Amino acid sequence: MTTSLPAPDTSAATPATAAASHEAAALRRAARLEALLGDPQSPANPHGIAALCAADSRGEPPAETEQLLTGTGLAAEFVPAEFGGRLTRADLLAKVLRPVFRRDLALGFGFGITSLFASAAVWAAGSARQRERTAQLMLGGGRASIVHHEVAHANAILRDELVATPREGGGYTLDGRKDVIMNAARADAYVVYARTAPERGPRSHSVLLLDPAALDAESVRKLPRIPTPGMRGGLFSGLEFTHCPVPDDALVGRPGEGVTLALRTFQVNRCLIPGVAVAAADTVLRSAVHAASTGRTGPVARRWHKPLAGVFADVLACDAMATVALRALSLLPERAHILAAAVKYVVPDLLREDLEELSTVLGAHGYEHGSPRYGSLDKLVRDLPVAGLGHTGNATCHAVIVPQLRSLAERSWFLSEEPPPELFRSGATLPVLDYRLLGIASGGDFLSASLIGAAGRLAGSRGVGGQMALLSDLAEGFVNELRALRAQCAALPADRAALMDPAVVILSDRYSLIQAAAAVLGIWEGQDGADAFLADPAWAILALSRLAGRLGITVPDLPDSVRQQVLDELVRRYRAGRSCDLDGSELA
Repeated sequence: MTTSLPAPDTSAATPATAAASHEAAALRRAARLEALLGDPQSPANPHGIAALCAADSRGEPPAETEQLLTGTGLAAEFVPAEFGGRLTRADLLAKVLRPVFRRDLALGFGFGITSLFASAAVWAAGSARQRERTAQLMLGGGRASIVHHEVAHANAILRDELVATPREGGGYTLDGRKDVIMNAARADAYVVYARTAPERGPRSHSVLLLDPAALDAESVRKLPRIPTPGMRGGLFSGLEFTHCPVPDDALVGRPGEGVTLALRTFQVNRCLIPGVAVAAADTVLRSAVHAASTGRTGPVARRWHKPLAGVFADVLACDAMATVALRALSLLPERAHILAAAVKYVVPDLLREDLEELSTVLGAHGYEHGSPRYGSLDKLVRDLPVAGLGHTGNATCHAVIVPQLRSLAERSWFLSEEPPPELFRSGATLPVLDYRLLGIASGGDFLSASLIGAAGRLAGSRGVGGQMALLSDLAEGFVNELRALRAQCAALPADRAALMDPAVVILSDRYSLIQAAAAVLGIWEGQDGADAFLADPAWAILALSRLAGRLGITVPDLPDSVRQQVLDELVRRYRAGRSCDLDGSELA
């Protein structure tokens, strides 16, 4: 039986009505998917946490749930609307996928989000035929698998690479072995970032789109599945190519364009992973509220106020940063590159810290591996590092940010204009995501400009007392941090090798947290009053105070009322069955 999700309405007459139609359709699809997947805490639900954890323990993909997702046509979410799919904007894609990731991070990766990561190069630079065939494949339920090139400080996923040697008469000969590739065993297309030049540099790699069924069977060997500490559902295996002939029309884009395509398209991945990981953390937070409130007739015990309210504020901050970055891919595609790296670095790190904090609330419940109520903590602790590519993911983000710091200090900070207000407003009219428009670090920083602007608008509240004064003080503290960072970054050496000194890398850490603070302020300012809690400054104050504490910024004393307001909202959402992200959507 199929339960296909509704397609977006493309009949709207104007960009504004089209954008509204896309958002409304995405929210309907998310709600429909939430209902189809059912109560995640129900032991009898074949798509619930207990069933998903059991499949993980067996080292198998959750076949019944994947079958349901296939029946909904969820793979169409990864295909741009212009090619017959449902993908219009990255922020809307995150909303649609959150019901899946709310139940299991590995399920979302294993089912198909990696197909989006693989096909990105095709949407950005593929020929008309390559785009058409890839769209048909994915709309038919097929999977694409990405075969990464090797990077410095590589982990298992990013270690080793394939080499493509040009053949006389056209095409390539492909050689090499890669042991850890997600969904390699069941992929219907391989997108290979292969080395085509021996020297290091921006022209060293090219992208090849391969059809496994069309390859010489004697030249390709599928390697056994690899057991991994996280995402254990049989997702990882390998491929080995030995003098494998590859046709000339397999080349995506131009020869030597692989590194550039990776830099341009991977920023979507870097924004999307944090955006959906927030939903997985939401589940653990709700489990912690359950543990802290079950069996009590009165309010939550005071000792749990700080961790529960604090983690809720962090989740909202992470969602704010991811949401702004995802919207920027549509609104400011040529300038989102640095922000994408910052969000990919900050959000998984904050969520990891939050899981540690929630484990203190869960106590012994945290060891109930695979339980329908509490099994999500243990699984997310294991899966989150895999989703973020661990230390290698952090290193690649630093490699994007660090070389830009001096230029940002000299040409952007306290000089750039603020971004359009639509960047921060839910329901705003935004362009469709176009992979072809994505650029690489342009030297500008629109989000820091919005921080400075917000602090200026709040300056009138300083010294008058109350929560607005607190918010103003915190905003000014981050502006002062940016000012100090500018002085340090302006003095950085021009030598690229020296830039990766650990002392310099720490500057990128500070910068990324400032970006998070700017996103929080931007989202708070962008509220239209429809959500009274988000329009109130309490959540932003608590979120900013926790970010400031991580930076060593002096934090003003917060009145108990701030934390209490945030905790009260968390408990209200838990009891009403609403999510703990910015949307506060209804759950199954």
